[in-house]
Amino acid sequence: MKFEKVKIITKGEYKDLIFKDNKYMYEDISVSINENNEILLTGNKTPIAFIEFEMNNNWFKDALILGDAWERAYGDLEWKEADANKIMPWYFMAYCSNILYGFGVKTLPNSFCGWKCDNDKIVLIVDVRNGTYDIVLNGRELAACTLVINEYGGDIYSAAREFCREMCDNPKTPKRAIYGGNDWYCNYADNSFDKILTHTKRIVECSPNGAEKPYMVIDDGWEICQRSGDREGEYFNGGPWKYANRNFGDMKKMADAISAEGAIPGIWFRPLLTVEKIPQECVLRREGIMLVLDPSHPKALNIIKEDVKTFTEWGYRLIKHDFSSFDITKQWGFEMETDLYKEGHEVSFYDKTRTTAEIIKDFYMTLKDAAGDDVLIIGCNTFSHLSAGIFEIQRTGDDTSGLDWSRTKKYGINTLAMRMPQHEAFYAADADCVGITNSIDWQLNKQWLDVLAKSGTPLFVSIAEDAYSDEVKAGVTEAFKKASETHNTSRPLDWLDNRVSCEWESDFGADKYMWD
Repeated sequence: MKFEKVKIITKGEYKDLIFKDNKYMYEDISVSINENNEILLTGNKTPIAFIEFEMNNNWFKDALILGDAWERAYGDLEWKEADANKIMPWYFMAYCSNILYGFGVKTLPNSFCGWKCDNDKIVLIVDVRNGTYDIVLNGRELAACTLVINEYGGDIYSAAREFCREMCDNPKTPKRAIYGGNDWYCNYADNSFDKILTHTKRIVECSPNGAEKPYMVIDDGWEICQRSGDREGEYFNGGPWKYANRNFGDMKKMADAISAEGAIPGIWFRPLLTVEKIPQECVLRREGIMLVLDPSHPKALNIIKEDVKTFTEWGYRLIKHDFSSFDITKQWGFEMETDLYKEGHEVSFYDKTRTTAEIIKDFYMTLKDAAGDDVLIIGCNTFSHLSAGIFEIQRTGDDTSGLDWSRTKKYGINTLAMRMPQHEAFYAADADCVGITNSIDWQLNKQWLDVLAKSGTPLFVSIAEDAYSDEVKAGVTEAFKKASETHNTSRPLDWLDNRVSCEWESDFGADKYMWD
């Protein structure tokens, strides 16, 4: 594959590369694309931040475009006209004249890759920085990413799934149906041993006999230093992770109690944030008394390993880890339009020889290896393309809600439809929970519950103690029965025209939902 233009950014300046001997060259920098469509970068002392590849758009004109998201989606994914100024993380799809065109990179790249396009040109931007600094390769060859560029016929949804499958050589997915409880959207960190036990009993009560056991995930609120408040700086949800607060006591007893009720224990944590005293060289940054671990430091990775092994020794068989992309970059995915990092936020890793993507992949693999094959991992606020093939489950959208239906509609339903092609092609795509409380009309939540149950994706519910009516019990029981069965992934029928899909087709038939 040959591009019309290739340039790099070094020391903040653009430099054009000259094509010679099947390589693009500038001083000691060399960029080549091999027969497997791998982009290979070599260099010596010249620092480099980005590589930009530009090709003429001879593929499509006036197409509808759907891009992806760096980590979770934020209700902003939709098929729309090309916007030359908008970066589309990891991949994008273009649809016109009944043909789908896919432009992406394979999962687990060693760089952050984003695309821009219009009717005239297509641009791939490859970020090979180490934190916020140019990387110096010192003679190393870096396989930055592998291109996946193709066109597909047939129906658009099947084509999108085929494109996603091509981007991931070794997806890691659960070997069973994933359903059960997560207490966040009914407790919002105001949880306890007794509240979790009550929630577990209700989850088990709604689960079908003879099916795989449900999960019961304890979300934020159990950790010893957790504190909540209305003012900035009053909220903290980091480590240390070896002890629980007084509302819980012994977390092994909590896991045993969940198991005794007939559910599989799961637990949440934020691996990179702590107030525990740790060696200074392991600290990426300080915020008052709060410390962010540096995932490039071996000692920091050992701390994370120990925390994960503690959870498994307590008896937890699902670990949900959260906030790591924010803790590294100091901004959410929707803020990463022009840069992964918050403006003015300097990130200087201990290990300056590897790209940020390489460091984050190693961190993710360390976490998964520590958990072992019999413990499922849910990544939340984690970079999606760097998670595929490592974690079994990925939270694909921002938080739904047990208090505000507009959040569930905006984030949950949009995410379920627009990132559904990733499900089982990358990982099990988790569009987040059904927050069953008296703050949200049950007739709306009942539909959200139904579309998730029929989708073939993970289904988690949060049930407030005062919202568990006979009607809710019957609805959750019916949903769990569907979610526990093996069936094909559902598909959104109106996703080309509707950011919040109302029309769905599944093995259970066609449905039209009223989200308002």
